[in-house]
Amino acid sequence: MQRITIDHRERAALRHPEKAKRPDSPIQRKPEWIRVRAPNSPVYQETQALMRENKLVTVCEEAACPNIGECWSQRHATMMIMGEICTRACAFCNVTTGLPKALDDDEPARVAEAVATLGLRHVVITSVDRDDLEDGGARHFARTITRIREASPSTTIEILTPDFLRKPGALPIVVEARPDVFNHNIETIPRLYPTIRPGARYYQSVRLLDDVKRLDPAIFTKSGLMLGLGEEKMEVAQVMDDFRIADVDFLTLGQYLQPTPKHAAIAKFVTPDEFKDYATTARAKGFLQVSASPLTRSSYHADSDFAALREARACKLGFAPAETN
Repeated sequence: MQRITIDHRERAALRHPEKAKRPDSPIQRKPEWIRVRAPNSPVYQETQALMRENKLVTVCEEAACPNIGECWSQRHATMMIMGEICTRACAFCNVTTGLPKALDDDEPARVAEAVATLGLRHVVITSVDRDDLEDGGARHFARTITRIREASPSTTIEILTPDFLRKPGALPIVVEARPDVFNHNIETIPRLYPTIRPGARYYQSVRLLDDVKRLDPAIFTKSGLMLGLGEEKMEVAQVMDDFRIADVDFLTLGQYLQPTPKHAAIAKFVTPDEFKDYATTARAKGFLQVSASPLTRSSYHADSDFAALREARACKLGFAPAETN
């Protein structure tokens, strides 16, 4: 029998040419609490076929999400608009870096069709960074939201956007389309930005979330961090405080997993008990919703989390939760 060897360094160089000359950081063996089963559900195959039929990109695949088997088996897929090539080169991300192609004007309609076909109650739409576009892709986000509203009026919409750095006027375009949840991930603590997220600016990201609430207080805001990159507990607590000043409603915390040897190394596997402690701290600081576990990702369980988020706001305001849309 011929033995096939997969050279992850070669694959990483193809997807991430800017990382090709970086020294390898060996990928550590995952602890028991992070291992997941390979996808084999018939519904998973159906979801995959629908994505291919509609020529859609998903962050589930591009970012090598460990939860893809579970989510796709429940017909939950996070669609990634504006192509699969990102203009940024974050040290943690598995999405391809390079020069993106022109926007596909038909994409919003295809996304809406897939949402309607899947019968989604809640959908998450994200994108690559498009620093090459004048508006950073804001109008494309707005068109996608509008087409989903037309095709599936009862579906609640969550967006996970770039930071729109140096894109004046972009954010109001997206907010005016009125997504139900506006998510933008901080990803890590400020001290690690130069090495982990060099193309972004921490306070720009915090300001973006604050500006969403200033433009439309009814929109839920959400953000998240990856843990295990070398952050200290007090630094995570400080980010939580910055979020609360910006009135962020929903915080997600998950374990960073290294995609290839060319990506940032894992400094620590954070234990489930430590995640529980972080969640307790976050709830004490006043977040309406907190999701913190090793496998937590931005869109993991987004459907049920949105229902809980809406109920938490209603309880805080002292009345029964109302249906959106």
